[in-house]
Order: sequence, then structure tokens, then C-alpha cells
Amino acid sequence: MVKFYESIPPNLSKWIQAQEMFWVASAPAGPSGHVNVSPKGVRDTFRIEGPNKVWYEDFTGSGSETMAHLRENGRITIMFCAFEGAPRILRLWGTGYVHEFGTPEYDAIIPPTKRRPGSRCVVVIDVKRVGTSCGTGVPHYTFVRQRPTMLDWCARLEVADQTFDAEAPSDPDSERVVSEKGMKAWWTKENSESLDGLPAMKSAHQTYLTPEHAPPNGEWGKNAKNRLEVINAQKKVKSTPSGYAELIRLLSAFTMGLAVATAYVKVTFAV
Repeated sequence: MVKFYESIPPNLSKWIQAQEMFWVASAPAGPSGHVNVSPKGVRDTFRIEGPNKVWYEDFTGSGSETMAHLRENGRITIMFCAFEGAPRILRLWGTGYVHEFGTPEYDAIIPPTKRRPGSRCVVVIDVKRVGTSCGTGVPHYTFVRQRPTMLDWCARLEVADQTFDAEAPSDPDSERVVSEKGMKAWWTKENSESLDGLPAMKSAHQTYLTPEHAPPNGEWGKNAKNRLEVINAQKKVKSTPSGYAELIRLLSAFTMGLAVATAYVKVTFAV
């Protein structure tokens, strides 16, 4: 059954914060252009500031459609789905705006000590309407873990920026030069405009600030990669004939063989 609200009810607020991913939908104004839907999945990046205000930390990607659409018309929809427990789909309709990396507004929300690799902006949304529906057509999945790949990749790009800037400090009076293998070069090439040519990133790639991120906290870096390899190995063991099932078969055969040998010894000595 569909239900609509003028703001986010407390019970739904708690449910939202427990989800591991959400989707962002936006589109350019007018009858043409690319409608965009993007999945977001880095834990603890979606925050509820109040019944009608939310924000999320946006990370570097292959494009920047949401940022461009918000700059043009401000329209945005957020969707959450329940993959475990009771079925539910929840949507937040509203208007949004962007605070890019390197601005005082961004730093006020995400200080350098808490910033994760690749964070490029904060998307703030004024929620106008909230809706829930049954969600019974959504498959049931079991969450395993967040992937460290994106954060690891972004960290490498930002380290390239840090190394370059340390060796050749930027002079505000000189022409801006950045590392060709760094995050700012990626932002300039891939995130400055949308597929339809709308302006997206305006300042983060041009700031003289060097992207700095907090140390790994287990969700990315070497430790996260090692844990992911262990999980993948466990899944492989359970899903292949030579894995878990084969292990059980061998243990069963060994136990049966031991029992037969014990019985044979008893019979032999009895005779």
C-alpha cells in the first residue's frame, strides 16, 4: 500500500540509516537529455539533518550527472529498497544543491579529518515529499560487505596529487599545474560537465587545495583488501565441488574408513 508524508517520520528515519545503499535520480530540464540513475553505497555517507533536510557525501566517478542536473534545475529523487527483512521501497522527492570540495560549506560538513578518498562534494536536499510502497517485487539479498575498490583507487589518485604538490608547490600567482595522474586531472577530464554538456564541477578541480583524506579505517586499504580476499575464498569453498562440499565428503569418507578399520581390528582380535 502506498503512503505519502510531508516529512520523514522517525521510524522511517531509523530504517533509512540502516540501509547499505540508495539510488539517486535526476534529469535535465526539457523534453530531451539523459535521465540519470546512480547507485550509492559507501557506508555512513547519507545523513538526515531533520524531517525535511538530508545530505550525502558524493564520490568521484566516471561522470557527474547529478551535480550538473542540480545546478540546472535542482530536481532530485532518492530511493531506498529493503533487501532484508520486511519489504519496502522509500522515495524522497525534493530539490538539492551542491557544496564542492575546497569550499567553506563543504569543510563545515566534512572536515579533512573525516574526509574519505574521492569525496568531491556534498549534495544537500530539501525534502518536499516522502513516499513508501510495498516493495514485494524486490528480490531478497544478503548483504556481505562494502567494496573497497573505489576508495582504494581514489586514494591512489589523491596520493599522486599530494606527491606532485609537495614537490612543486602551487603558486597562486602562477599558472595552475596539476598531476596528470591525480584526482584533479580526473575531475577536469571526466567530471566538469554532463553527457548533455551541462556544467557540473565548477571549482573543486581548480582549487589550490591538495585533496587530503583520513587514514584507512578498515573499509579501504590493505586490511580491507585482505578481508575481502578471505570472504571471496570462503564463498568459493562453499560454492565449488572441490571446496566445502568436497571437504565434507572427505571428512565423511575418513570417518567411515576409521570406523570400518576399528571394526576390522575388533573382529580380527576377537577371532
